[in-house]
Amino acid sequence: MKNLYLSLLITCFLSVNVYAQTYSIVIKGGHVIDPKNRINEVMDIAINGDKIVQVAKNIDPKSAKQVVHATGLYVTPGLIDIHSHNFHGIRAGDPVPDGFTFRGGITTTVDAGSSGWKSFPRFKSETIDKSETRVLSWLNIVGAGFAGGSAEQNTADMDSRLAGEFALKNKEYIVGIKTAHYNGADWTAVDRAVAAGKIADIPVMVDFGGTRPAHPLEELFTKHLRPGDIFTHCFAELGASRESIVDPKTKKIRSFVVEAQRRGIVFDVGFGGISFAYSQAIPAIQQGFYPNSISTDMNKGAVNGAMKSLIDVMSKFMAMGMDLESVIKATTQNAAKEIKREDLGTLSVGSIADVAVFNIREGKFGFFDYTGFKMDATKKLETELTIRAGKVVYNLNGINTPLVVDGRGH
Repeated sequence: MKNLYLSLLITCFLSVNVYAQTYSIVIKGGHVIDPKNRINEVMDIAINGDKIVQVAKNIDPKSAKQVVHATGLYVTPGLIDIHSHNFHGIRAGDPVPDGFTFRGGITTTVDAGSSGWKSFPRFKSETIDKSETRVLSWLNIVGAGFAGGSAEQNTADMDSRLAGEFALKNKEYIVGIKTAHYNGADWTAVDRAVAAGKIADIPVMVDFGGTRPAHPLEELFTKHLRPGDIFTHCFAELGASRESIVDPKTKKIRSFVVEAQRRGIVFDVGFGGISFAYSQAIPAIQQGFYPNSISTDMNKGAVNGAMKSLIDVMSKFMAMGMDLESVIKATTQNAAKEIKREDLGTLSVGSIADVAVFNIREGKFGFFDYTGFKMDATKKLETELTIRAGKVVYNLNGINTPLVVDGRGH
């Protein structure tokens, strides 16, 4: 009996030990780019449940229930799109996130002011609570949110205290304050957004409206915004209604823009429908001015126009001269830092297993902007597979085996 009892103990110990060594997913043989951890080499990644548990040179694939065969591919943290629009209840046609995010390697998307404090509860119930994508929010300084027309010019609905306190109470989801589309000649919208940001200790994202004459950017950067606040649509060229960061005549980046970035003002792409022009981006990149973050301004018009997807925009910047690691950093580590969520955008052991796997297609590609300018390119990023919280949520070519685990497609 004693020997039988000892045998059972040994069997139980071995069973527990084997189970402890079993991973749910191992990503094998991919070139890992994780800027936060300064990794840019071939590595393996092990996932257990919803967490990353090991990043190492050679993880035994037999220890995993499922293996992602990533040889010849690039493995990165799940991408973060800090400027998107996902609140169909406010503007019909804005996309539901999951159908547009995962196919582009995005695991976190941040809605840019579609809702204000009055409409946020509806946005949360309709979008945040129903999306598998992690959806965060910039809260519009206008209480009604992105309602269009006179609603966004209503300074009486720009209450710094109510917006700031609401953001503070909902800090799990609200990462900043947004001001957009205000056409007034004064600085009311910006200043009230910043005041709300101070109450909640969160950054502000600024999208100027169509003011004529345009608000001077130097004054915005030096007298109104704080380090960490974000100027989105940074490569827009819209004539008299918005001053550009590159002088349209000389094609030189304005010196105060370089100084503003040095002091901590954040420059975000926010590509959108008409908010990106190669006439701004090409000279800026050539002069060594890189955006801090690359984002989409995702909406129906943008995805069916020149923008397409986040990886399409990233590919554009690669074609203009940004290296792959810088492009990945702008959509992972930098983006996470800008929204004060540095637990995201990384493949650190212990972090949530949000992972993207890409290939770089070679061929003949044409990248254009809304003005009709086209740039020819020979390389383009393509999403092979996306993992959100340890589950395969997008798979282009079936690169994982087995394809079905526990009766499910992940």
